[in-house]
Amino acid sequence: MVLYMLRLGSLGFGGPVALVGYMHRDLVEQRGWISEADYKEGLALAQLAPGPLAAQLGIYMGYVHYRLLGATLAGIAFVIPSFMMVVALGWAYVRYGGLPWMQAVFYGVGAAVIGIIAMSARKLTTKNIGKDKLLWAIYLLLLIVTVVTESEVAWLFIAAGVLVWLLRAPPKWIAKGGLPAIGLAQLPALPAAAGVDLSVLTQIGIFFAKAGAFVFGSGLAIVPFLYGGVVTEHHWLSDKQFVDAVAVAMITPGPVVITVAFIGYLIAGLQGASVAALATFIPCYLFTVVSAPYFKKYGKLPGVLAFVDGITAAAIGAITGSVIVIARRSIIDLPTVVIAAVTVLLLWRFKKLQEPVVVGAAAIVGLVIYPLLHP
Repeated sequence: MVLYMLRLGSLGFGGPVALVGYMHRDLVEQRGWISEADYKEGLALAQLAPGPLAAQLGIYMGYVHYRLLGATLAGIAFVIPSFMMVVALGWAYVRYGGLPWMQAVFYGVGAAVIGIIAMSARKLTTKNIGKDKLLWAIYLLLLIVTVVTESEVAWLFIAAGVLVWLLRAPPKWIAKGGLPAIGLAQLPALPAAAGVDLSVLTQIGIFFAKAGAFVFGSGLAIVPFLYGGVVTEHHWLSDKQFVDAVAVAMITPGPVVITVAFIGYLIAGLQGASVAALATFIPCYLFTVVSAPYFKKYGKLPGVLAFVDGITAAAIGAITGSVIVIARRSIIDLPTVVIAAVTVLLLWRFKKLQEPVVVGAAAIVGLVIYPLLHP
């Protein structure tokens, strides 16, 4: 299982949906290591809990037969290959980022990333929101808040989940509904506390732990949260550096969320990359191994499902809003407009087209066009 996860982390392109598909094909259909029932339960748990979908499912696959040891080793094996690749790219970016050829590559790739995120937002919206008016209201609210504030408000996610839960599957103690609001009122204070006389590494650890603990949805769901903290709040990275970080996640195998290691490297070198990755993945690891024994009993309760529906709608709204926010800074001229538009058209037309292929083509286009515009 460890060797398989190492291989998947090294060669698994295509984002979270593709990665969970590979696990089903390889572990359930071909090798028979995991039963269909165990796979479905792991996938459902990964969708319900916050954190990166593919990484959580990989952790659960290790947990099925080998419990805590299996979950730990499978999770590490899945993440380590892409972590090492991203750190290497971070080193090259810091050392050679000023070189014209690297600027040209990210000129094309940055525009393509906008198209990729836009299409991902569309797919998530049509799949999860549907025609549900309440979920549409939450979706639009988070979209507007994200665009206006240029950041992601974590407590609104929780509030959205609580709202749908109380409206659609109210608990018997609904009369005591004020209790959750007390906890929610305290959440906005977390970012402020993170900036009081703390070292940079401590700030990185606190911020990325919140990202791992509060972000629901696909791997791209973390993008607006990261943008709000890394660029808008802490000013650790510029807009261009942030888009480049997302691009690096697109061109490397493994979980998209590994972009946190690249961001951490740009902020504080190898230590920053390690702290950012650990802080992001530890919450999803704990959510998986702690809740796995209870999931069969409680995972399908109406209240749990309603809570997740609300949080998912909020996450997708924030992703869509982040497309607008980031595009305003990445789409800077006619060629970038064309690259982003062509990316959308290609992904629309060819459903099985892999994102790394698009990113690679955009890099070549950037190498050709950028020198002409910036001689």
